[in-house]
Amino acid sequence: MPAYAIARLQDAAPHPDIAEYIERLPATFTPYGGRFLVHATPHETVEGTWSGAVVMIGFPDLAQARAWWHSPAYRELAPLRSRRIEGDIILVDGVPEGYDPTGAAQAIRAAAAKE
Repeated sequence: MPAYAIARLQDAAPHPDIAEYIERLPATFTPYGGRFLVHATPHETVEGTWSGAVVMIGFPDLAQARAWWHSPAYRELAPLRSRRIEGDIILVDGVPEGYDPTGAAQAIRAAAAKE
């Protein structure tokens, strides 16, 4: 099942550390089957507030995403970003092909009926 690393990064002043981070980043996730799906492209906020940039990297599964996050190559590189850009980063499982949300809706109905 696919998995994703999703980051919401606050806007930051241009800095050589950030440029180096961006240049070196793909080499850290490629060995884990990762690839950019979204990379700081403009986004449209249609509900709520969402400032900053969105980055999304797809992986074959959550184990590969975790392995990348904890890899020596990424751990070495991460401070170039974290010293210059604040943000939130999550690793999350995707859903399988043909996913049907009916089961989730049924679980919510059952939980609501107990209240």
